[in-house]
Amino acid sequence: MAHKGIVASLKRRGLPIPRATTDDQRTGWPKAPTRRRERRSTAMTKTLGIIGSGMIGSTIARLAVTAGLDVVISNSRGPRTLQAQVADLGPQARAATPAEAARAADLVVAAVPLGAIGQLPADALAGKTVIDAMNHYPERDGGLLPLESGELTSSELVQHHLPGAHVVKALNNVFFAHLAVLARPAGAPDRSALPVAGDDPSAVAATVALLDVLGYDGVPFGTLADSWRTEPGTAVQAVPYAQAPATEPESWDWIFQAPAAPASAARIRALLDSAARTPAP
Repeated sequence: MAHKGIVASLKRRGLPIPRATTDDQRTGWPKAPTRRRERRSTAMTKTLGIIGSGMIGSTIARLAVTAGLDVVISNSRGPRTLQAQVADLGPQARAATPAEAARAADLVVAAVPLGAIGQLPADALAGKTVIDAMNHYPERDGGLLPLESGELTSSELVQHHLPGAHVVKALNNVFFAHLAVLARPAGAPDRSALPVAGDDPSAVAATVALLDVLGYDGVPFGTLADSWRTEPGTAVQAVPYAQAPATEPESWDWIFQAPAAPASAARIRALLDSAARTPAP
């Protein structure tokens, strides 16, 4: 099962499971405060397509079905490999190919390794709002000259690959296990916020609306050219959503062990505003 697989992965690495409250003893997944499941109006996203069934894609799928959305999830290995995950998610989820997920959805999340963006079906995604939840990790994705030179941000590269889509950067800056447990109802004092950037104002608004459904505030901060402010190595990456250790950590591994901690819209906005870009060599 998807969430049990995530928990097992953390346990294999000897890492504690971040918690928001107490464990759900039936599923073994950390239990966030209960949010009422409801159908959204026809003006809102009703069907969410997800391309990529790894940690982030699976976590977003869980949040979406909890919020009452229909989910069409896909990966590069085919729908048959997703049957257990879909059964665990329940009747609001189904497996498909990436192209089928793109066509069926009101809005699509792309959550594959950036080096695999060739798997994203450009034709099927034309006209769609596509949330880019991907990051560039050179050790995994290989060197990508337009990114290394600073010519493009990773989201601009995705937009080049998907010329007919409306790409929005979001859901890329939080550790998946923290994302799973920090969702809160609108207006909750401990609700967390996630940054959002895009060139199309309507697509940005649709993404902010989706985040609200999933249990987060959205913080729009600029265009895809500005999305470097949330890329790996920036202050808004992962750290704001983790409880800080008592002593200075020796590496970033502490984030994977830390309990989740809420990050307000004001804090995320301040971190975005203070970001400084390192010049390309």
